[in-house]
Amino acid sequence: MNVPFSWLLAALAALMLAGCASSPETGVSSRYALAQDRAPAGNFDVSSLSDAQPRYEEPRQAGNKSPYTVWGKTYRVLASNDGYVARGTASWYGEKFHGHKTSNGEIFDMYQMSAAHKSLRIPSYARVTNLENGRSVIVRVNDRGPFHSDRLIDLSYAAAKKLGFQGRGTAPVEVAAITVRPDGSMFLAGEPFQPGESHSPAASAPVVAEASTGGAEQALFVQLGSFSSRDPAEALVSRVRALLGNPARIRAFQTGSGLFHRVQVGPFETEEDARQTQALLESHGFSQTILLTDSH
Repeated sequence: MNVPFSWLLAALAALMLAGCASSPETGVSSRYALAQDRAPAGNFDVSSLSDAQPRYEEPRQAGNKSPYTVWGKTYRVLASNDGYVARGTASWYGEKFHGHKTSNGEIFDMYQMSAAHKSLRIPSYARVTNLENGRSVIVRVNDRGPFHSDRLIDLSYAAAKKLGFQGRGTAPVEVAAITVRPDGSMFLAGEPFQPGESHSPAASAPVVAEASTGGAEQALFVQLGSFSSRDPAEALVSRVRALLGNPARIRAFQTGSGLFHRVQVGPFETEEDARQTQALLESHGFSQTILLTDSH
């Protein structure tokens, strides 16, 4: 059968347009049945839904490629989640992505307590606290995203509903990583932790400058330790100053448990500069460093 040349040109043009529709710039709608995300139909009851149960999982490559690029922007996965605390805006994802693969090859279930994050190692666990109402949940991080400059974490629909913001779409939150050692011991933002402990945000916890909810970006510092008395803080500062050319300081910080003296190196204008100094310090035996902003 002879096919008109004009028909072939029209078919070729249609194929080219279909390919453009699935490009990163216009989304990935061809992969999903729904063009827009939405909540599930009906009233899903989360009152009896339990938090994710943190457990040790062997490190794996799936989902942890670093650096990686999405929509022309490059992201880096943390070498370790230890001590990670950040505040920013949470969003949620639901029915559009339900049943599809996450970044580490698992299947996303919007009815489970899970989350997507740009830089936390996966799979891992984190406590997420809604800063407006004080509610907290523990989620398992097994996906990448959200790739919006003003978003910190993307929660499953179930987790968002437990935090009470599924109707609004976003909420200000604190995200604190939970590290589980091979022996089963757990640490929340670098401190010993047991599930079931108070789920209020740690007022004394340092907060990473990521996905700020507004205002100018603040200078970054690398913290090496926090002491209830000043003498050990002074001794640590002397050690650091002998090792680095970077300035070091002692910052007094009042918490609910009393006055603490924090030893910090900086300031740094970019996270990359701070991370380089953090790696240098850790290579010289300072193993408990964390990254924080000038306001914490």
